[in-house]
Amino acid sequence: MDAEKNESVNIYDIAEMANVSIATVSRVVNGSDKVSPATRRKVEEIIKEVGYKPNAFAKGLGLNTMHTVGILTPNVADAFMAAAVYYLEQEMRGYGYDCLLSCSGFQPEGKRNQLDLLLSKHVDALVLVGSTYAGSGKDSKETDYIREAAKKVPVFLINGSVRGRNVYVTVCDDTKAVRSVTESLIACGCKDILFMTDSRSYSANKKRSGYEEAMQKTGLPLRQELIRFVRNDIGFVREYLHREKPVFDAVVATEDGIAIGVLKYAADLGIRVPEELQIVGYNDSRMALACEPELSSIDNGLKMMCIETVRRLMDILQGRRADKKTVVPCQIIERGTTRFLKR
Repeated sequence: MDAEKNESVNIYDIAEMANVSIATVSRVVNGSDKVSPATRRKVEEIIKEVGYKPNAFAKGLGLNTMHTVGILTPNVADAFMAAAVYYLEQEMRGYGYDCLLSCSGFQPEGKRNQLDLLLSKHVDALVLVGSTYAGSGKDSKETDYIREAAKKVPVFLINGSVRGRNVYVTVCDDTKAVRSVTESLIACGCKDILFMTDSRSYSANKKRSGYEEAMQKTGLPLRQELIRFVRNDIGFVREYLHREKPVFDAVVATEDGIAIGVLKYAADLGIRVPEELQIVGYNDSRMALACEPELSSIDNGLKMMCIETVRRLMDILQGRRADKKTVVPCQIIERGTTRFLKR
């Protein structure tokens, strides 16, 4: 192996070649006695063979820890993000870990800057909350900053998927959930089903795929006028519908706030819900209970996503292996804005 290749070898390469965790490689590098003689010999032989030169991260991993995890989210004022931070903090506190929180906004520069800021605090791992960090879901240059960060610490994503070494993701099955709900609406006789979203993120694209799959499966045409991009704001959605006047008999919204805006619009026009119009929101937030009728919504398993993320994060920090990707099922919570489960 030439000099250029030697410089490119890192602790993850050594761990993969030896079929051990990166923490085990670090223990060998640091001379820890918590490694079996056979494993030590195997790792040392590979290190010698490839000419690996451990850096400060490799030397410190698993030995010196701040017992702190960095949490990055675009906007903690959002109900989904706030709940995720709460669940993560509660779980990590149970393992004796503290959290550092940073809000990045949605722009690429803000994401990179705040991620770098958390890394400068010498956190043991990073958790990125929200599908915005996965971009459009394609592993393009827009997510390279995540893969770069993962060369320093394990990176976990919640509700978004990015492929890379030392990157772990936890997602819900958005596609299946929306497909099931849309099929149920069609079975009730709905034909003009409006799909409303505020994003083209990884998660939003998965939800749209579910909607489109259901329409195709049941033989209904995919009509672009039934796919609307709006702001996740109740008042904005209400006014938007008054202005645009689309024809629809059901709505699948990717946020509860969007769905409630539709409900307000229906009330303005005297449209009976769910008899004449059925509405489904997403995330099953507290807002779903604060409207009349109460909103049917898809529970995306946020609490379980957070619990699974922390469990695997601790496995990695303690030198054990963990699945790169975990998929959590969703559940439709039917309330007063739908009638398909009550037929």
